[in-house]
Amino acid sequence: MKQADIDTVDFAKSGGLVTAVVQHAVTGAVLMVGHMNRAALEQTLIRGRVVFWSRSRQCLWEKGETSGHSLTLCEVRPDCDRDALLVTATPLGPVCHTGTATCFGESGGESGGESGGESGGESGPLAFLGELEEIIDQRRLATAGSSYTARLFAEGPQRMAQKVGEEALEVALASVAQADDQLLAESADLLFHLLVLLRSRELSLADVVGELRSRHRQRAASELAR
Repeated sequence: MKQADIDTVDFAKSGGLVTAVVQHAVTGAVLMVGHMNRAALEQTLIRGRVVFWSRSRQCLWEKGETSGHSLTLCEVRPDCDRDALLVTATPLGPVCHTGTATCFGESGGESGGESGGESGGESGPLAFLGELEEIIDQRRLATAGSSYTARLFAEGPQRMAQKVGEEALEVALASVAQADDQLLAESADLLFHLLVLLRSRELSLADVVGELRSRHRQRAASELAR
């Protein structure tokens, strides 16, 4: 959605507000549910970070403005009636004020929300990938002797690249000569080291997914043009 599309959103149906469901851009996990008025949507698009309207405080609030755990915007899409929004974003740290990845708790059984009176949830096994990126970011700040991840960051991109190459070879060998459990183990090692390498360049799985999505759209457009 672009600024020019805001006029197409039906804010009037619910007294000036629309429900905004926030979904992790990589894992698909539902992170939280909030509300936006026109100004909140405008500011979300301008800032590139998710901004809500707090019904309890009657003001705009940017997610993470007190905790630092903001939501970096990827995309906003209205539903078919244009009276609700799906917001895909990348979280910087835990989404819930309780410290969990989503406002429904780690396993979806708890509830909570940052000051502002909102709530949300988590779903899907890929949700852990988002948590793993956060763990990697935390451990890169540790001393090299206390964490393998920190040691990789200390050794630099060449060592990370070497590990990615080694693990990719292990995956290839396991795929033709070993059982499924070994292939899964080697794939997990490869994915972990790839995440570390990406984070060393301030990149994320969301960026990789964005590249794949862009390629898919280009191919689809090319096929339609034939």
